[in-house]
Amino acid sequence: MTATDFSAAGLSITEKIEAAHALFRKWGDRLLKDISVRELIAGLDLKVIASRKAMLDAGILSACRRCEEDEGGSCCGAGIENKYDVALLAANLLMGMTLAAERCFQAGCFFLGPEGCTLSARHTLCVNFLCQPIQKALALDDLVRVQNTIGDEMDTTFLLIEAIKKYIRDRSDTTGATSSTSR
Repeated sequence: MTATDFSAAGLSITEKIEAAHALFRKWGDRLLKDISVRELIAGLDLKVIASRKAMLDAGILSACRRCEEDEGGSCCGAGIENKYDVALLAANLLMGMTLAAERCFQAGCFFLGPEGCTLSARHTLCVNFLCQPIQKALALDDLVRVQNTIGDEMDTTFLLIEAIKKYIRDRSDTTGATSSTSR
């Protein structure tokens, strides 16, 4: 994988995690010194808190937990982790998160822990998906409030990932070597 190949297509999730750690070791300190990256991380932290609060207030988190415990769930099932790319995993490292070393639940997503998702920066599918039973159970005002809040989280996640990619691309040549210019 080159310095600018963030998709890591064809890699297993453990290989993507290794690549994210390598990217973080090489670029993490510099990225965390970049004001725009730092501001996006701080903004995303706030958006994640707001999203989880909106979902908690609307009863979504308890409904998801009940479904997982009583019906075996399926939303956070094994294979969802394959949607994650190296840049999104590296964003979690920049946010101070620890990436799982192994799957907690055999039938669950690699990042599903006993208290839910172990990531802060999550894939759009993970943030945005609301099953039909939850959509039907929510009042329209609650649904709109949750969707607006998670939309803000997704927008900020996108901006952070793009800022990370741009920062690295701007400082790498086509072979993936680090450019002599840095900020």
